[in-house]
Amino acid sequence: MNAGNAFLTNYRFWRRRWFYPLVSLVVTLSVCVTAPLPGRAFDLLPLLFQGVQILQLSNISDRQEVDLGKDINQQVSSEMRLYRNAEVNRYVEQIGRRLAANSDRPNLPYTFQVVEDPAINAFATAGGYVYVHTGLLKAADNEAELASVIAHEIGHIGGKHLVKQMRQRAIASGVATAAGLDRNTAVGIGVELALNRPRSRQDEFDADQRGLRTLTRSGYAQSGMVSFMQKLLGRGSTPTFLSTHPATSDRINSLKRAISQQPSNGRYGLDNAAYKANIRALL
Repeated sequence: MNAGNAFLTNYRFWRRRWFYPLVSLVVTLSVCVTAPLPGRAFDLLPLLFQGVQILQLSNISDRQEVDLGKDINQQVSSEMRLYRNAEVNRYVEQIGRRLAANSDRPNLPYTFQVVEDPAINAFATAGGYVYVHTGLLKAADNEAELASVIAHEIGHIGGKHLVKQMRQRAIASGVATAAGLDRNTAVGIGVELALNRPRSRQDEFDADQRGLRTLTRSGYAQSGMVSFMQKLLGRGSTPTFLSTHPATSDRINSLKRAISQQPSNGRYGLDNAAYKANIRALL
């Protein structure tokens, strides 16, 4: 290829690379700057020049969600104590990877972390971050029960439940604009929702069904999801998991119906002795 042809090829490549994003930016600016907002006009240009990142949560990409999850994780991790035992963390990671590969969003770079806290709890944030308390690890009788909780949290990620809650909260509190939501504000909302807010009834049922499918595809005993919920429901005091994941009786009945309609031969994870050996550092 001579120098003239090489220059022409490079020119066409760079024109394609920059032309369409530039057109998208111009269109976005024209829409956002001219869109009316209640009570005040909104000018996006100053925000861009100040380096403020704007997220449109209604159609956030996987990459944006993962980046948002990293920022949320940094703050969440600073507010709790992570359990550092390598053996237990490796075990939880192994279970999580097995489930994630069979989930509704297997391409996300999932991160599984153990929180040193006696409360029976687990939660998930955006972009594939799952947290399991040591109290929940000790409360489970076998790997299938623990896997059912992790699968449920992966189900929340599959349904983008936290992202949807963040958008609803931003709109309700008036911090969302026509352009979207400032990234730092989004992170703050995400942290608060992850740590303190109960999930909606609809989200819980959705995460249960997604989690059950993931559990089944992974070869685990479906009974683990039902037995763990029944165990929590039978406790005298309400575990943290039930305060943030409500409507348990109805959820148990719904899961039983789903299992009867889609039975599985999977029996993996019911060995209590093997499970206790894997978490012996906690016992």
